Amino acid sequence: MKALNFALFQWMAAGYEPSSWLLPLASAIALGGAWAGMALMGWAAWRRPSERGYVMATLAFAAATAVIAHAIAASLNLPRPFMLGLSPAYISHGARGSLPSAHAAVMFTVALMFLLRPRLRDLGIGMAAVAAITGWARVYVGVHFPADIVAGLLLAVVMAGVFVGVQRLWRRHVAPRIARDDLHARAPASKADQPLV
Repeated sequence: MKALNFALFQWMAAGYEPSSWLLPLASAIALGGAWAGMALMGWAAWRRPSERGYVMATLAFAAATAVIAHAIAASLNLPRPFMLGLSPAYISHGARGSLPSAHAAVMFTVALMFLLRPRLRDLGIGMAAVAAITGWARVYVGVHFPADIVAGLLLAVVMAGVFVGVQRLWRRHVAPRIARDDLHARAPASKADQPLV
């Protein structure tokens, strides 16, 4: 597995002989991909007001995904390609653990959660494309291995699954109880409960 990861990196990355036109493009994508994703989420919240609550829930799950991804990477502490001398780091990056890629995990979490929502599915497809291109770019510029991106995607799948589970629990148990309590609070008082005049 490690050999395959290294072989894929050698095939995908700029290495020590980057393309003069591809490196600036990959660097811009590697640095700006997450911002493009945030802009897409902002656009969804602005242009689709009925989905704002769902977009906010997606944002909360994306933040949780980032925390989990960083915690896993810190505990595994696997070196990045530039730390092993396989490639220069063509963008500025700290020498901390690389697996999973937090960028990939967060962006794919948003993509999957949008894909689960029919009214946001078109934006989910766009976000998945941005996440995949950003993942490639971060490999190309030497800050991630391909396995880091795949691990980020797998974490995103888990987080989207947790979201679906929480959503089902909410619909089956919490929402009906809130509705019952609200209905009970609005019910008119019985004659026995009314004050005497």
